[in-house]
Amino acid sequence: MTTAVAPTPELAAEADARFEGIADPVEQALAVLRWAGETFGEGFAITSSMADGLLAHLASRAVAGVHVVFLDTGYHFAETIGTRDWISGVLPITLVNATPERTVAEQDAEHGPRLHDRDPDLCCALRKVQPLARALAGYVAWGSGVRRDESPTRAGTRLVDWDAGRGMVKVNPIAAWTQDDVDAYLAEHQVPVNPLHEVGYASIGCAPCTRPVAPGEDPRAGRWAGRGKTECGLHA
Repeated sequence: MTTAVAPTPELAAEADARFEGIADPVEQALAVLRWAGETFGEGFAITSSMADGLLAHLASRAVAGVHVVFLDTGYHFAETIGTRDWISGVLPITLVNATPERTVAEQDAEHGPRLHDRDPDLCCALRKVQPLARALAGYVAWGSGVRRDESPTRAGTRLVDWDAGRGMVKVNPIAAWTQDDVDAYLAEHQVPVNPLHEVGYASIGCAPCTRPVAPGEDPRAGRWAGRGKTECGLHA
């Protein structure tokens, strides 16, 4: 894909400083997304874990037919796949379903069953990091739904950043949102939400590595619980 504007760290820093001054969270997010769409055109895509349709809904308002990349790891809950199909069916987006090079069965044959228990970092690399790299190869900028309040490791997330590892601009339109902001937007626009949220899953990843969280627990405490792991590597 081609773009009229070359992605650079300087471009990202200038945009980040400009958008941080917008007080209203929804207007801030839409401004970031409009900028990305206008600046990079078809060279821009967003990613979605299908925990809900919030980012896809926002992006579809700002960028007509926006490409939404979903990492179909082969380990997702049925509810997550259902949410993906629901969102892609009701929103004006272009779904890009990214899959690993090997099926779960093929990975088991090569590395042994339940790699996610023995080496979760390798499993994430094979089923998330590498597929995302291939999916984003045709773009120059990408967006995520990462928020600062999700965990200490995400507290410094910028609205517009430079992804040095990929040589791309990365936008995080809802970085400054709180959970109250999220809940209000979902309710106002009746955005599809993964039904697992109703049974205690605050952060939803692959089924073998995700559990519900207890009241008052960190929202990401249910991801790789007991393994000392907090990120899959997509946003490192």
